[in-house]
Amino acid sequence: MELLSALSLGELALSFSRVPLFPVFDLSYFIVSILYLKYEPGAVELSRRHPMASWLCAMLHCFGSYILADLLLGEPLIDYFSNNSSVLLASAIWYLIFFCPLDLFYKCVCFLPVKLIFVAMKEVVRVRKIAVGIHHAHHHYHHGWFVMIATGWVKAAPRGLEARDQ
Repeated sequence: MELLSALSLGELALSFSRVPLFPVFDLSYFIVSILYLKYEPGAVELSRRHPMASWLCAMLHCFGSYILADLLLGEPLIDYFSNNSSVLLASAIWYLIFFCPLDLFYKCVCFLPVKLIFVAMKEVVRVRKIAVGIHHAHHHYHHGWFVMIATGWVKAAPRGLEARDQ
């Protein structure tokens, strides 16, 4: 027990929560999200025939949780797109994954050890999004526990909310 108190995990968690997400953690979140998009059947063909539709799909993969949470809270749906740096970073990642010569960027980020690091970093973003979603809902509904839980869940799990045909 003294080992746990000597480690001061509470302070470690607090200092870890203050680490900014942009650009490193957001970069990993965008890479993994757009990789999942590229794995979808027909995504590569769509990017060649209709690049703007492919870009819009990529932005929905990256920012879908924010849009859905804004819908639940009655805020403007495209409010998150005013964050230009995130949209530009996600757009650059989309371009590199779909249009990099010889698929070099795609091959680098799909290399299993690199991909595992990106997926782990994406999970850090997911935990942060839960906390931000609960905090965001708390400002609108101070005693609405169900709304806070639902908003935290929606912000963290947009891919889990998709209807999948398998």
